[in-house]
Amino acid sequence: MFRLDGRVAIVTGASAGLGVSLAKAFASAGANVVLAARRTDRLESTAHAVRALGREALVHSADVGDPRQCREVIDAAMRKFGRVDTLVNNAGLASAVPATREDPAAFRSVVDVNLGGSFWLAQASAAVMKQGSSIINISSVLAFTTAGLPQAAYSASKAGLVGLTRDLAAQWGRNPGIRVNSLAPGFFETEMTESYAPNYISDTLEPRFLLGRAGRAEELAATAIWLASPAAGYVTGQTVLVDGGMSAT
Repeated sequence: MFRLDGRVAIVTGASAGLGVSLAKAFASAGANVVLAARRTDRLESTAHAVRALGREALVHSADVGDPRQCREVIDAAMRKFGRVDTLVNNAGLASAVPATREDPAAFRSVVDVNLGGSFWLAQASAAVMKQGSSIINISSVLAFTTAGLPQAAYSASKAGLVGLTRDLAAQWGRNPGIRVNSLAPGFFETEMTESYAPNYISDTLEPRFLLGRAGRAEELAATAIWLASPAAGYVTGQTVLVDGGMSAT
């Protein structure tokens, strides 16, 4: 029930970090993978990893903040594979600017990519998806709590994804029969966390991790595989926190 053989998954933000782990996990589960991001050169590395697992990979450059480019990702997937079974909206931007100094353009860019891009891709995907398909939005634990950094734009966009997930699940559950869920990761060591101040994770965050450590990328990816697979066939409209218990503190 956890296999995805013969299916096609689109993973955005697949050029680095969690996106790479997500793409590899879907390939390991048997899916062919469409890899989308702005940095095409880095996507080729992810594509090589997918092919090494015996699956096909399609690389497509896209800025998901642009609705037209979102439609082009879906069109490319349909031309190559003739189907789209899973969309993982992982592409995202972050900012850490005090709210009193937040630039309007910067705030909008974060919301446009994190929330807007997820909607435009979901909309385009829903037009071609069949009964039993799945959309997974990557939200964040910061949709539910704070973490000692000023992240108004990021937190607002990720909280918006929780609401978007719920509404799309309600709209598309019966017709066309698409399950829509979101994952809310806690803190995983990625490119995004490399810019944090020294000892920020160990001093500020780790005391809130009930499991005593940051997450491993494959742990989030495994949860995404579950949500995309028949094993989660009766799960929709939900946000699953994968945060080591941080949101419980």
